[in-house]
Amino acid sequence: MNRKKIIEQIRKKKTFLCVGLDPDVDKMPKFLLEEEDPIFEFNKQIIDATAEYCMAYKPNNAFYEAYGISGMTSLEKTILYIKANYPDHFVIADAKRGDIGNTSHMYAKAFFNRLHADAITVAPYMGSDSIKPFLEFKDKWAIVLGLTSNEGSADFQQLQINGEPLFINVIRKCASWGTDENMMFVVGATKADMIDDIRKVVPNHFLLVPGVGAQGGSLEEVCKNGLNKDIGLIVNISRNIIFASRDEDFAIQAGKEAKKIAEQMSEFIK
Repeated sequence: MNRKKIIEQIRKKKTFLCVGLDPDVDKMPKFLLEEEDPIFEFNKQIIDATAEYCMAYKPNNAFYEAYGISGMTSLEKTILYIKANYPDHFVIADAKRGDIGNTSHMYAKAFFNRLHADAITVAPYMGSDSIKPFLEFKDKWAIVLGLTSNEGSADFQQLQINGEPLFINVIRKCASWGTDENMMFVVGATKADMIDDIRKVVPNHFLLVPGVGAQGGSLEEVCKNGLNKDIGLIVNISRNIIFASRDEDFAIQAGKEAKKIAEQMSEFIK
């Protein structure tokens, strides 16, 4: 999916919400465990209930890999279901891959060609080898970890290098390898006060922003510091939506929560 289409979908739907599909069998409604593929059935119902209110989905690979081959099958079925039924939705594989060049190329083939994801999150620690292979695929995106929302981000990302925090150096360097047509950056909502500094380095790039909701990030602060002329934000919310209820009405409640957030976002788009 190219940049123009992403922007068109945000403007058309008046939302920049991304729903994180992080299924945890221990938190899912118990009646779903009787299904042949509980994870896929859970995702399918969440997708059908929220598609109207979001423009993207982000399955986190850990929640599928944890269940072995059956979990990865559920992931593949989930992405294929989105592509077949909601083809205008942007699909992000949250896999945080980052390795030497030939390995990164194979990861790119796995997620872009086999799983049909539109984007993948990547870790930049190993340098250009970790990023460039993902940029070779037309209308696909590398979403680079820039400034993450976890407490441990202070261990490395905020270290001062040449008078600037390391994450600014990383974002600037990575941006030179791609363009705002094939690269985005992960910036945690809990670090919203630092987004303004990031915008000075990458004013036009899209930012994938996790951390609103369960992690305590503020949508208002994210928008105040991060919006640009093309919106420029994809805000991911997972737990607050998909686990809004653990009863038989789980999908209905997920839809209500997604609608509430989308309505808030529509005000910022105006």
